[in-house]
Amino acid sequence: MTYADHLRAVLGLGVPLIGGHLAQFAIVLTDTVVLGWYGVPELAALTLASSLFFSLFLLGSGFGWAVLPMVATFAARGDEGSIRRSTRMALWWSVIYFVAVLPVLWFSGPVLRQMGQTEEVAGLAQSYLRIAGLGMLPAMGVVVVKNYLAGLELTRVALWLTVAAAVANAGLNWVLVFGRFGLPEMGIQGAALASLAVQALTFGLVLAYALRRLPGYRLMHNLWRPDADMFRRVFALGLPIGLTTLAEVGLFAATSVFMGWLGTVPLAAHGVVMQIGSAAFMLQLGLSNAATVRAGNALGRSDGDHLMRGARVIAAVSVVVAGLSIATFLSIPEVLLGAFISPQEPEREAILQVGRGLLMLAAMFQLVDALQVIHVGFLRGLHDTRVPMVMAAVAYWGVGMPGALIFGFGLGWGAPGIWFGLVLGLTAAAVLLMARFWRHGRGMIPEVHETPDRPDRPDRTWA
Repeated sequence: MTYADHLRAVLGLGVPLIGGHLAQFAIVLTDTVVLGWYGVPELAALTLASSLFFSLFLLGSGFGWAVLPMVATFAARGDEGSIRRSTRMALWWSVIYFVAVLPVLWFSGPVLRQMGQTEEVAGLAQSYLRIAGLGMLPAMGVVVVKNYLAGLELTRVALWLTVAAAVANAGLNWVLVFGRFGLPEMGIQGAALASLAVQALTFGLVLAYALRRLPGYRLMHNLWRPDADMFRRVFALGLPIGLTTLAEVGLFAATSVFMGWLGTVPLAAHGVVMQIGSAAFMLQLGLSNAATVRAGNALGRSDGDHLMRGARVIAAVSVVVAGLSIATFLSIPEVLLGAFISPQEPEREAILQVGRGLLMLAAMFQLVDALQVIHVGFLRGLHDTRVPMVMAAVAYWGVGMPGALIFGFGLGWGAPGIWFGLVLGLTAAAVLLMARFWRHGRGMIPEVHETPDRPDRPDRTWA
């Protein structure tokens, strides 16, 4: 394939994936906007609750994300049985994980209070998580099925289903949070109930589509039957993916806790800028998923030239998208920040003042954040997850976390110092992951006669 062919393939696969991530993010964004107009304590509580929820959710979603490179590789080999088996066992792991973490969400209030949060904010966050936490199970199911479809390069239906879910969530939030059409005003609990309903509906619809669109794969046939070998393989690939994601998201969640130490206004401003930055990150995450599919396909075909040529194209597209995000953040900060805070909110100007500085720092890390997630995608497609997991832990918790504490509190920089720690952590991750892929990526593609199921085996020269 030429570079132009790769670009067309990447855009054809990546644009629906980007749209799907943006639509999925819109569900969380809607909660933030609606509660930002409802009240600052509720917005601060949602910031904390979302940080805890998504830290746990993304760890468990590693099993669903493992489906993407596995299905892409198996599809390149024409191995339909392994496609079905890997997806089923990812569903098993999702259920097991949900049962394990539900008590943490249910009793989150005391945990948050022990972390220095106020009684009011911790109580509101727990009331949100006791409802929204139940939606973690269907949400992880959506991740599994969407990655199953994406691995087979079927992405458009997931996009449109997620767009519909985002619209439904916006409507339900407006009705339940403020109490419309005769219903009681539920506040933050209404936002949680809306998210739960939408997650459950989305899972039902995407699963129904997958079963009808691909009946030959018999995805649900003998779902109850254990498959020890694939169960182990999904765990071995998925747990490092989840831990890698958790290392990054956990750093961002920790900064939410740090912001809570500074007060409600910095925490609310942090939550707003996090939502803006996350929207930009969804663009890069969609490209990262495309990178995983393309790399997994190259692995299945044992085609190193295909891998490296496609990698150059995806990396170039990622840099262009990052540049657009930076330009947007720096050119219209008032528009972006003001959309989240009611004009009647007494603390509006204080929140906007803190938010402006944080948004400039968010612009600083757009490029390195893009490069780290794109190269994570390449390595996942090659089933290389253990070394990236260690690199992420070193970058985010060995560099980013100390940086946030030192600059935020040790040097007295406050909220901007905490975010400067994020910049340092993301930069370290980008450098480490880029070095691994460009030095070893081609060597991870085996010869045609080899079986690339265990790229972490000690007898591999690049391990």
